[in-house]
Amino acid sequence: MENNNLKRGIGMTAALSTVMGTVIGAGVFFKTASVVNSTHSFSLTILAWIVGGLLTICAGLTVSELAAAIPKTGGAIKYLDYTYGPTTGFAMGWAQILVYYPANIAAESIIFATQLINLFHLNASLNVPIAIISAFSILFVNLLGAKVTGYFQTTTLILKLVPIALISIVGLMTPGNVNISLFPATPTNGANPFFAFSAGLLATMFAYDGWIGICDVAGEIKNPKKNLPKAIILGLSFITIIYTLINFVFLKTLPLDQIAGNQNAAAEAAMKIFGELGGKLVTIGILISVYGSINGYTLSGMRIPYAMGVSDTLPFSKYFVKLTKKTAVPYVAGLFQVAIAVIMIFLGTFDLLTDMLVFVMWIFNCLLFIAVFKLRIKNPEMIRPYKVPWYPIIPAIALIGGGFILVETLITQFNLALIGMLLTLISYPIYYFHKYQINK
Repeated sequence: MENNNLKRGIGMTAALSTVMGTVIGAGVFFKTASVVNSTHSFSLTILAWIVGGLLTICAGLTVSELAAAIPKTGGAIKYLDYTYGPTTGFAMGWAQILVYYPANIAAESIIFATQLINLFHLNASLNVPIAIISAFSILFVNLLGAKVTGYFQTTTLILKLVPIALISIVGLMTPGNVNISLFPATPTNGANPFFAFSAGLLATMFAYDGWIGICDVAGEIKNPKKNLPKAIILGLSFITIIYTLINFVFLKTLPLDQIAGNQNAAAEAAMKIFGELGGKLVTIGILISVYGSINGYTLSGMRIPYAMGVSDTLPFSKYFVKLTKKTAVPYVAGLFQVAIAVIMIFLGTFDLLTDMLVFVMWIFNCLLFIAVFKLRIKNPEMIRPYKVPWYPIIPAIALIGGGFILVETLITQFNLALIGMLLTLISYPIYYFHKYQINK
């Protein structure tokens, strides 16, 4: 469906690993603190994770129709470009280049460095240097080629599932330290249950984020029309089950007040379950999980400026299309992405970066959901190897959920949302200036 020099070296296993490996990272272990801080309730916390998973599955099922019909490297950018025109596709690509992928890499690198320092009792001043080293080390792995990176992603996924499985299985079998009850579903701090649940659901969105990145490497997936939607659907279903189980264990192991706002809650829960030594070993597994997540974002993210460079829609496009000779990896795009991430490492914090990227990307997610409706009406003859089930119910649920996320963020974090929108809107003058330069 497209003509480029990227190699189709990513099979079904690696594709599934990229979905799960990218999504399962810092979020499952460190966003729990934000969710509980918002809900102050066992039942509302579990409900937020379940609803967040179901919403993400609906989103994945919906976008999979576009991914199977338009399996191009560049993923969602190409879907928006096809549906709304080049300016909308460019705006999303710009937001991904400037905010989404660098912010993810920076946030995950920050949390990796923080946990490494806590585990080995290192000097806190090493936080930034360790975060930068972790980001660049993953870039080096990616420069070895898509096949090597796919194997690396699969390996880290298997290794990261070990602590998750241990915490979930052993934690479920171990008597809890906390009395848990599903009812009444009210926050212990007296907050309004609806608003508490809404804030908790919003906090889960980063933990479930990353699934759409597999669309960005569609041009390198073997048999993408079959493997792409399958990887998204299976991956998100497994992740929802995993997240619900592991959060149930956290809540039965530690009191709500000890989890709320505590980014070391996962490590503390592991030590409660396995003892000091076992807890440290599980924490190492958590570090591997975060490291693998950085790899997933780096793998997907560097393909965005490359794809935009191929279509010559980005300033300095001729540099972004440069590939390594032996492995055909867009190395300039990768270096550019990590450079922005390093700036964010210096300027941002984990929660600040993750909240901003979630808001910005859900703007475009909603446009993607609308695109499914629009193309069904506009192009009914379009070849669709996969169609979203129970149309139009599933896409409608995804769109309503996406709208809720945007409105909730605007109400609760207006300044953050405004910064994200302004960074995105800059794309329009950049696009027209570059177009003017080409036609000059």
